[in-house]
Amino acid sequence: MNKLTMYRIFRILMILGIFIFSTITLFAANDFTERMILEPPSIKIERWVENLEIPWSLVFLSNNRALVSERPGRIRLIDNGILQEKPYAIIEVTHTGEGGLMGLALHPNYPEKPYLYAMHTIQGANGLVNRIILLRDQGDRAIFERIIFDNIPGGRNHNGGRIAFGPDGMLYVTTGEIFQGELAQNLESWGGKILRLTPDGKIPNDNPFPGSPVYSYGHRNPQGLAWHPETGDLFSSEHGPSGEQGWRGHDEINLIIPGGNYGWPIEIGTHQNPAFIGPIVFWENSTPPTGMTFYRGDLFVATLRSQTLLRIILEIKDEDYQVKEIERWFAIDSSTGRLGRLRDVVEGPDGNLYLLTSNRDGRGRPRPGDDTIWRLIFP
Repeated sequence: MNKLTMYRIFRILMILGIFIFSTITLFAANDFTERMILEPPSIKIERWVENLEIPWSLVFLSNNRALVSERPGRIRLIDNGILQEKPYAIIEVTHTGEGGLMGLALHPNYPEKPYLYAMHTIQGANGLVNRIILLRDQGDRAIFERIIFDNIPGGRNHNGGRIAFGPDGMLYVTTGEIFQGELAQNLESWGGKILRLTPDGKIPNDNPFPGSPVYSYGHRNPQGLAWHPETGDLFSSEHGPSGEQGWRGHDEINLIIPGGNYGWPIEIGTHQNPAFIGPIVFWENSTPPTGMTFYRGDLFVATLRSQTLLRIILEIKDEDYQVKEIERWFAIDSSTGRLGRLRDVVEGPDGNLYLLTSNRDGRGRPRPGDDTIWRLIFP
């Protein structure tokens, strides 16, 4: 039986409540070649918006209007390529370390339902927490409606922060384990997980763990979500260890199985324990992958420390996902890129890619005009 078929059977069985982790084995995770490409051929790159402060997430309201979150707590409106001076919304956040305002997502029925979702860090009664709030779009500004999901573990680091609606109309949320690895294996904690919620912040009846928002667990710091355009399967990017238990690197791209355990902090890389699901890609050297999207059949992934835009060329052969090749766009060398640190990549309504830098986050070296949204124009 091929691996992708096993995955699909597993998904059906998980929904029925049958847990068969011990029978699952996925993918040779690092059997691929990589090429560094400083100037992607035939791609024109232009500065679309500049002088942002730590942009994190970009969503398009229409062909001409977009919103971008800035980690200190502002949502900015971009109208016809012009950044509006007055913020679209100001969110109360605790901007410390990697915490603050992070992911944005539009209601799947926007503009009929004119709602915007945002995930942010704030000081709670017992320390930092992350929450998801709902805002109502009112044209050139938004007003706060309500908190739809609260008390996700928060910290200076490892907050996750990506939110996105899947093809099933449900809201998916990546959460980090705030440098407390044990949270990732604790199904009573929302840290180190991918969560799945209804648009109202409720728990869907068909989640893999009845009464729980947890969709998958055993994650360290997942920061990207993307659905394959043909199969609808969910992929996620995840930051690997930075010294815990002597481990470093091993950043990952994962195929997400409902109810799946991805091993952190017990194992990394290609797992030896069949109870854990291994990545389809991991890098031994630090790459930290962040936001990502499928575009023209390939998976494009923004990266931080390696400062490149990854083009992961996947193919489905004998109903099995295989990584054919990986290209590192804008790479000067293995750890330096032409544009610096990259936080998110999204497809715009014009059919081009938009790429957010993160050079003002305290770990980068700002270039003139940073932080910037670059537009990649494809032939």
